[in-house]
This record gives sequence, structure tokens and C-alpha cells, in this order.
Amino acid sequence: MKISTKGRYGLTIMMELAAKHGVGPTSLKSIAEKNSLSEHYLEQLIAPLRNAGLVKSVRGAYGGYVLARAPEEITAGDIIRVLEGPISPVDFTEEDDPAKRDLWMRIRDSIAHVLDTTTLAHLISFQGEGVSDKYMFYI
Repeated sequence: MKISTKGRYGLTIMMELAAKHGVGPTSLKSIAEKNSLSEHYLEQLIAPLRNAGLVKSVRGAYGGYVLARAPEEITAGDIIRVLEGPISPVDFTEEDDPAKRDLWMRIRDSIAHVLDTTTLAHLISFQGEGVSDKYMFYI
């Protein structure tokens, strides 16, 4: 499964909002400038995140966006599914070989496990050079 720019930039938006959680709203313009991204593209991504109840908009001169829930309550899986759709490495629904079907299902489940156990709080507090054993998941 390859995560597109929608998923990657959506995760960037959410991590920026998580880093400012409890401080006040953050504008898409500031997120775009800080990360060298297109503000117009981020505007397209924020709508589905808002519709899914992951972010709230705050109107006014100092408006912007805030997380709808705490960073500990929003997972990478929540974000990726909203922006990318279901998690599946291949379309295995019509796979006739049981061994390959089982492989695709295990890969799907492993990806889902990592995404669903990684919260925004984990992502914004990440430190270190290597991958933490906490996030290692063996198939």
C-alpha cells in the first residue's frame, strides 16, 4: 500500500494541530508556510477531516483549525482512512488462491495495526534515530 500525498499532507496538518493542541487555532496558511506546502491543497484536505469529526474550524481574525479530540485519541489510521479510503495492499476480494489471500489479509491487518496503534501524541513526541521497539510489529 502506498500512501499518497493526500495521506502524507493530511498527517502533516494533523500533527501541526496536535502540536498546538490547547493553545488555540492554527491557520492552514501557517502550516503551509512552515512545511513548504500548497495552502490551496491543504484546504482541500481539511474538509474531509472536518466532516469526519477530527478537526473543528474556528472563525474570526485569529481563527483556524483545532483538533476535535485530544492527540492521544486520534490515530494515524483515523486520518489515513478518511483521506485514502480502506487500507488494503491489493484488491484480494476475488483472489482464488487461499494462500495468497491469507498473505494479503495478514499484510492488511499488520498495516492497520501499526496505523491504529500510533496516535498523534506518539508522532509529535517521537525522538530518536531508529524505530522504537514499541512500534515494531512482526508478521
